[in-house]
Amino acid sequence: MLRWRASPVLGEAFVSRPRVAGEGKATMETRTIALACAVGMSAIGIAGDYFLKRASVRAQPLLSADFLLGLALYASTAFAWVVLMRHLPLATIGVVYSVCMILMLTAMGVAFFGEVPSGREVIGIGLAIAALFLLARFG
Repeated sequence: MLRWRASPVLGEAFVSRPRVAGEGKATMETRTIALACAVGMSAIGIAGDYFLKRASVRAQPLLSADFLLGLALYASTAFAWVVLMRHLPLATIGVVYSVCMILMLTAMGVAFFGEVPSGREVIGIGLAIAALFLLARFG
C-alpha cells in the first residue's frame, strides 16, 4: 500500500510504502554487486568526462559531437544510480563514486592529456583512498 508522507529533509511530499521485515538490508553479495556497479558507473562517467574535456577545447564546445556524446554518457548513468540507491546508503555511494572519480580522472589526465598532479594532489588522492578503506572497515 502506498501512502504520502513529508520528507523531513526536503520538506516535500513523496510516495512511500511500508517496509517489510528485513527489507533494505543488503546481503554481502548484493552489496558487492552494487559496489561493482558503482565503480562501473563511475567508469562510464569518466568516459563522459573524456569527451567533455575534448569538447572544451573546441570553438563552440556545446555544439560539438564530443559534448553530445559526453552528455549522453553522463545521462545514461542516472538509471543505474537510482537502482544502486535502493541497495546502498548515499554515504557509501558517495565515497565510492568520489574515490573512483578522483583516481580515474587523474589517470585519464595523465594518460590522455599530459597533466601532471602536484604533490598536494597526490596527498589528496592518498587521503581519498584512506577514506575508502575506513568506509569499508567501519561503514
